[in-house]
Amino acid sequence: MLNPTPPATSTTWPPAGPRIESVLGLPAQQLFASGDLDEARSMVGRVMRPHQLGVVGAMQRLDARMHHQPLGEVSLNRLRYGANVDIRPGPLDDFYLVQMPLSGSARISSGAQLVDSTPDVASVVSPDDDLAMRWSGDNDQFMLRVSRSLLERALVGHLGCALDRPLRFQLGFRWRECPAWRCLMNYLLDCTSQHADLAAHKLIVHQLEQLVAATLLAAHPHNYTGVPSGRRGAVLPRHVRSVQDYLQAHAHEPLSAEQLARIAGVSVRSLYAGFKEFLGVSPMHYLRDLRMERARAELLSGDTHNIAGVALRWGFAHMGRFSAGYKERYGESPSQSLRRRG
Repeated sequence: MLNPTPPATSTTWPPAGPRIESVLGLPAQQLFASGDLDEARSMVGRVMRPHQLGVVGAMQRLDARMHHQPLGEVSLNRLRYGANVDIRPGPLDDFYLVQMPLSGSARISSGAQLVDSTPDVASVVSPDDDLAMRWSGDNDQFMLRVSRSLLERALVGHLGCALDRPLRFQLGFRWRECPAWRCLMNYLLDCTSQHADLAAHKLIVHQLEQLVAATLLAAHPHNYTGVPSGRRGAVLPRHVRSVQDYLQAHAHEPLSAEQLARIAGVSVRSLYAGFKEFLGVSPMHYLRDLRMERARAELLSGDTHNIAGVALRWGFAHMGRFSAGYKERYGESPSQSLRRRG
């Protein structure tokens, strides 16, 4: 049974107020606003999938509005209908859907699971399960659409072996009690608010995709939770060196831990263990440090005057964190590096 008393942390992530309005309420992010049922069904279906949509109650009037921010194999969405509605998409097939009500409630039926979703209880819908929902008129949903392929690739990389059954998540998700998930939501919203053209930066988008997949797999129970990784043999120094060389040559490209593990011929866990043992850092930390070095070299080269452009080019979407990390590493800010070059 769900605990009816909201946890103390439920107010620490605030996307129900002006902040979410400003982040997923920009004119450029608005996909549509309509009182027409057929138009709402069609527009939502373009982002999600074709579905049945019906208004419940003769006196109900639709006031639908949707905002959409694509980020590669992930998208951020905000949707409300302004009326009690029944939604029947059936199985989602090729994506997972995390739905977090900002207000109101929804009853979510997914396969054999049923949950009454509220601002404290999200729903994580798995693609093979038949989906049917009833949203209240005041239900305003913040939603993450995550491709099935992305999550399955990430899980295979972490396990080090092929999946023997479809990945399926527990439906109810008390997401406000999960600091890692709340921090991820804050980070995604910060990134999309700071950079209107974020989707055009493939390196950043790739990193965000990997972060979403890894966090969801770690933060919320699923049918592979607790399954040990497959063993393909211990990491040897030559494997670490081969990945190190690859990172040096391809630091400017989108890279994931799963991709690096395939290059090394080991599981992600084994790759991380090898890097920790021989280099003292994880492979992704090593890559981040390498990109920071490349960004510094560019700032000192005299070929640019745009710090934000350099940061984005090397995969740093959050300017405040980039500047803080840069200063901690080099003892000066990016702007000081620009001023003293040459």
